[in-house]
Amino acid sequence: MPQFRYVARTVSGEDVSGTLTAGSKRETLLALAERSLFPLRVEPAEERAALRHWLPRRRIKGQAVATNLAQLADLLQNGVPLLKSLEILAEQATQPELAEVFSSLRDLVAEGVALDAAMARRPDVFNELAISMVRAGAEGAFLEDALKRTADFLELQEELKWRVVGAMAYPAFLAVAGTCVVFVLVVFFVPKFAELFARLEQQGGGLPAATVALLWLSDALGRYGLALAAAIGLGFVWLRQAVRTERGRLVADRLKLKIPVAGPIFLNSAVSRFCRVLGTLLKNGVPLLRALSIASDSAGNRVLATAIRASAENISSGESLSRPLAECGLIPRPIMAMISVAEESNTLDTVLVSIADGLDRKIGRQLDIMVRLVEPVMLLVMGTVILFVLVALLLPVFDMSATMS
Repeated sequence: MPQFRYVARTVSGEDVSGTLTAGSKRETLLALAERSLFPLRVEPAEERAALRHWLPRRRIKGQAVATNLAQLADLLQNGVPLLKSLEILAEQATQPELAEVFSSLRDLVAEGVALDAAMARRPDVFNELAISMVRAGAEGAFLEDALKRTADFLELQEELKWRVVGAMAYPAFLAVAGTCVVFVLVVFFVPKFAELFARLEQQGGGLPAATVALLWLSDALGRYGLALAAAIGLGFVWLRQAVRTERGRLVADRLKLKIPVAGPIFLNSAVSRFCRVLGTLLKNGVPLLRALSIASDSAGNRVLATAIRASAENISSGESLSRPLAECGLIPRPIMAMISVAEESNTLDTVLVSIADGLDRKIGRQLDIMVRLVEPVMLLVMGTVILFVLVALLLPVFDMSATMS
């Protein structure tokens, strides 16, 4: 059924906006009248959506999403109904895009769609972790707690992200500045020596291999630089679209785990999210198999999620949790030993949350080490490239001086 966007006025004189799913504009007007709303403007949402598709859209920050989810939990905890809470968040949102998100959530929930299903329709705003936690909270009757924990998870992720961004600012500046310097040297500076090198080649019988390679690179970039930049841009767009597919996401997640230095960080992050969500669900009384299904979706890594679902099949046949999880080979052995002992002592929910806390601290240390390594590596790479350019330019001059002497 088509969607219609409306602007209406309440009995108290306030203007509200949102979207409704209806068979026609007339049905939309009737639905607004049933809500005691006086329509000011009603138009098909598809036209607006088609226009917005070509306009730049501001990205909604994770911190804003976390803050609003925490506020939603507070409103629900204080007895405000879900529809009214979503309406309040939409009205007080400082960012128009965020107001549109919560307004659409309110409309979908009013039509009978579950909150987690409504959130799943906006994957650009709510990630798998948030959707899984809200789904578990709705099923286990602890929605307020699930929203608070989701907000805490998102804030922790934002904190880690900004720590990395802040620490990578200087290395990124070095990379950009070094790339620009090398590009200017190779494309604009090296061709000025081409005629001199041609004469030296005729007199001396040849040029050093480094000089030949540099001249070839300079000529290639001068001729095909724009085409190469366009190809790289198209390749980046294609790769981004491919990663959004299920198969592409699985391949990308598998490659992430094999990256030196960063691979263990990605793995520990996925295991931490899985353990934290699973422990939270078990603590709130969600059955193990259902909790495993939800926690696997929130891991953020398709490879680990597939291994967890395969483990769940073995658990349903009567095995314990630790043995099939250990067989997947992705979860470190010390963590599996802790899970095995926790199962025997019936403290699995508490131990899983403790494991997640320990992994988060470990991830913080690993990120600090990785960031500290990036800066000297960037300096070494940029220095090596510039040194190669200078040596390639000076070697023929040295050879000519030696010949003349």
